[in-house]
Amino acid sequence: MQTVTVEDLQARLRALPTNPRVVVSGNTAIPWEGVRAVDGALERYIIHALNAPRGIPDREGVTAETCFVGPGMRHHPQLHYVPSRLSLVPLLFARTLVPDVVLVHCTPPQGGHVSLGLEVNILPAAIDSVRAHGGLVVAVLNRSMPRTSGDALVPVEYIDLAIEVDEPLPTHAPLEPDDESRLIGERVAAHVRDGSTLQLGIGGVPDATLGALTGRRGLRMWTEMFSDGVLALDAAGALDQDHPLVTSFCFGSAELYEWIHDNPRVRMLRTEKTNDPGLIAQQRHMTSVNTALEVDLFGQANASRINARIHSGFGGQTDFIVGALHSQGGQSFIALRSWHPKADVSTIVPLLDEPVTSFQQSAVVTEHGMAQLWGRSEREQCHDIIEECAHPRVRDDLREEAHALGLG
Repeated sequence: MQTVTVEDLQARLRALPTNPRVVVSGNTAIPWEGVRAVDGALERYIIHALNAPRGIPDREGVTAETCFVGPGMRHHPQLHYVPSRLSLVPLLFARTLVPDVVLVHCTPPQGGHVSLGLEVNILPAAIDSVRAHGGLVVAVLNRSMPRTSGDALVPVEYIDLAIEVDEPLPTHAPLEPDDESRLIGERVAAHVRDGSTLQLGIGGVPDATLGALTGRRGLRMWTEMFSDGVLALDAAGALDQDHPLVTSFCFGSAELYEWIHDNPRVRMLRTEKTNDPGLIAQQRHMTSVNTALEVDLFGQANASRINARIHSGFGGQTDFIVGALHSQGGQSFIALRSWHPKADVSTIVPLLDEPVTSFQQSAVVTEHGMAQLWGRSEREQCHDIIEECAHPRVRDDLREEAHALGLG
């Protein structure tokens, strides 16, 4: 690993082939100093990041490529969305989306390794591919990055060039869940037994669900990501102290970052492990909690598109639904409000107009109730989705639609 100035890095970048693909840490681990260096050095390039935050360059010549669209790419003029389950994205780097540069945000070296800190995700696979194809691995070394272990550890000899920064990391202060989120979380939590393994994301409903689980014991985490909710579980003694918290990236408060720093109980794994349905299925009482934009009377969920335009992507939803249902004692929930406050429409619809993100969950949950789906006939599923989950103001219309669809 050679530590260089930004100017030296840019000189090396200018020697790359025309329109190179640059894979960067995503979510809240974007290495902005490195991104600015790339953007200043290259007239044309492809930037690939998962769930990119706002600030991604959107000038002419920049193609924004991703398998999961974040706010920084959602309205990008040159968005190149590549549909893929998250567990399969690493295969794309080896086959069709071969990177020329991998730009990672990590800790300074210690013991012959740097740590990817908050975000492991698809980065190890990208590093493997770029090294196999003779490209560059560039590290932005940040003293503020917490040090994590597992697949987060990258040997320094894997890194070609490094620049040094000392910048604070983006944080997200947990918000108090609103009444609807709290009710949905309580409904889900009521079906989670002691000793379960959890997968939840970030947001009001996941936070409320975790908040309602502080009385459980022996809980484990095998998840794509976690946030501050684990701190409350840990403080309450709800977590299995003898089992690692397995995740692929983290996002939350400064307190969370301090907690995960050098914490031997946190085990960061690459995406093809955390999201492998076969490995998920091996977890004890695997319980997956995801959300959606809308659910129809067949139990199909759209979590990806609005008016046919990509809003996010498949992510890990399908990976975890399949894995959880194959786990002994496992279950998978789609949890959402029955009414979308901004669009002012029901989230329970007769039949999806958008492509389906997932289907065949254990249950659908809203603030009004829970519809058990698994093992029930399509008419029974439809009946409970309407009577238990839909907002009362649309139930009559949904009953009529159900009859027209042959579900009444």
